[in-house]
Amino acid sequence: MLRTLFWLAIAVVMTDCTANENTAKQAADTRPDYVLVIHGGAGTLSRQAMTPEQEARYRSALDSALQVGEAILKSGGTALDAVTETVSWLEDCPLFNAGRGAVFTHEGRNELDASIMDGRTQNAGAVGSVTIVKNPIRLARAVMEKSPHVFLVGPGAERFAIENGLDTVPPSWFFTQERWDALQRVLKRGDKTGSVSSDLADYKFGTVGAVALDRQGNLAAATSTGGMTNKRWNRLGDSPVIGAGTYASNDACAVSCTGHGEYFIRYAVAHDVWARMVYGGASLQDAAHEIMMKKLVEKGGEGGLIAVDRNGAIAMPFNSEGMYRGYARPGERKTAIFADE
Repeated sequence: MLRTLFWLAIAVVMTDCTANENTAKQAADTRPDYVLVIHGGAGTLSRQAMTPEQEARYRSALDSALQVGEAILKSGGTALDAVTETVSWLEDCPLFNAGRGAVFTHEGRNELDASIMDGRTQNAGAVGSVTIVKNPIRLARAVMEKSPHVFLVGPGAERFAIENGLDTVPPSWFFTQERWDALQRVLKRGDKTGSVSSDLADYKFGTVGAVALDRQGNLAAATSTGGMTNKRWNRLGDSPVIGAGTYASNDACAVSCTGHGEYFIRYAVAHDVWARMVYGGASLQDAAHEIMMKKLVEKGGEGGLIAVDRNGAIAMPFNSEGMYRGYARPGERKTAIFADE
């Protein structure tokens, strides 16, 4: 009797293993050749407060960014290269709060943060509070590939950039009148707390990010930001924090976040998506939705995230009024801004 039960148990285990292997094979067989998902920040983004001309500019910029990364993936390039070049393009676009479109601190400076993670190797790089590096995401990748460290900040990170031949620019490169005017409005109201303003021009959780799945089945994620308007004391948000604003692992997903960084740091949002999938068996959609639409709402955190899983499924949940976002995969490219899209 005991021998019979033993062999029955073995048979059940083998059947389960075979079923899991078949399911994984089916998923791999239906996986798209590539996937690229991007965001340009979340916040108070309503149709009523945005002119048709403004909306057209943002949609065009999102589409152009998708073209950059999709061209790499289409030609068989890596997910890591795709997210690097896509985010670099977004950093150079003054419409978004990253790189050249960075907002100003309380003291009138632009302080830039970025991070990147390779899902194949689990290697990561991050930089914070840099002021002269043209493309912080390239510096984050250099930290990952050319140093024994993960996270460099301030003058040290800038010296590392110079030593490794990355493009540096004078701080004036990052000046835009719109961002400067946003700071002046906040200062005029006497806000000295470093909090975000409540009007449309300032109330955007300004971040850019990209996640990708390449032809080889590898994942990568990258995130870059100019911080919060009127921030003080060299504050850092979630964007350069691996596990909070950025995470990627080939066994599950790649994630890039945008929102009120303190909440994303406290609750390790990007990593939590991965953990719910790996440890809890949740789908990407369920994991991302539970975190953004329930957990963060209950905690008072606002923002959104983009993610792609190892089988090419996409998630783009947000609990703010809108989020600049888009995706591309073979035969399909889409951009969106508002909640009803």
